[in-house]
Amino acid sequence: MEAKVAQSLLLSPTGSEKIVRGPSGSVRFSRRFREQDRIHLLVSAQCQPKTSLSNRRKTVSCSYKNFPASILESGGLQASFDDALILKNKSQEIEPHLNGRCIYLVGMMGSGKTTVGKILSQVIGYSFSDSDTWVEEDLGGTSVSEVFKLYGEGFFREKETEALRKLSLMHRLVISTGGGAVVRPINWKYMQKGISVWLDVPVEALAHRISAVGTGSRPLLNHDSGDAYKKTYTRLSTLLEERIEAYANANARVSVEDIAAKLGHRDVCNLTPAAIAIEALEKIEGFLKEENGNFAF
Repeated sequence: MEAKVAQSLLLSPTGSEKIVRGPSGSVRFSRRFREQDRIHLLVSAQCQPKTSLSNRRKTVSCSYKNFPASILESGGLQASFDDALILKNKSQEIEPHLNGRCIYLVGMMGSGKTTVGKILSQVIGYSFSDSDTWVEEDLGGTSVSEVFKLYGEGFFREKETEALRKLSLMHRLVISTGGGAVVRPINWKYMQKGISVWLDVPVEALAHRISAVGTGSRPLLNHDSGDAYKKTYTRLSTLLEERIEAYANANARVSVEDIAAKLGHRDVCNLTPAAIAIEALEKIEGFLKEENGNFAF
């Protein structure tokens, strides 16, 4: 279960605004773009409903908390508006060099793979998919938690691998993977056809986020009565210890602690999904430059 939250700060031109592209490729808005237009766009962008696209086997949802009311104040508004432009410009720089390769987001449960993946797919012009959703649909709509109960984790992992195999044959997708997908070497064989990005979130933040919304849909965390946070933290710590070397195989690592430090936040939970998506694009750009010997940019 993931908390309902803001999915994206991607802004589309509407109404009275006019986009002007400068000689350097930067984007600016003419004076006709009004302040109320900015507010309308930001509010609509953060309140998108949950949707399902069966033809592409994907379900879009979110995992980050709602933006605070201060986002509508002048300072916060401008920062969010700037983030949207950064996302757009950075994605336009990167997309031609991806050559249609898929982007695989890996990381612990609750790390925001779905939310950040949705933003990335929008700005890059890709479609979004979720490996768990593929498993569920292949089993007639049976939820992941039910699959664990009925058939066990081993059966689920086999189905997860089959889903990743099928996804690896496709192009132009941002794919959210299950938290444990990284532990099977064969899964890396499929993900290496694309670009893998590890969303690295501290266990404390994950435990707070997951325990706040409940662990019923998390088969590896679902537990009986007791302190939800302590039990969740203990279990997540064990899982991370088991998986951290596998996560490190990713082509790029996005540390939310590093982002928070760079932006001057003491709490990683204050980061917006847009800020994390920007960092992901920068890390992908760094990987592409290294891959191409900096000649492609």
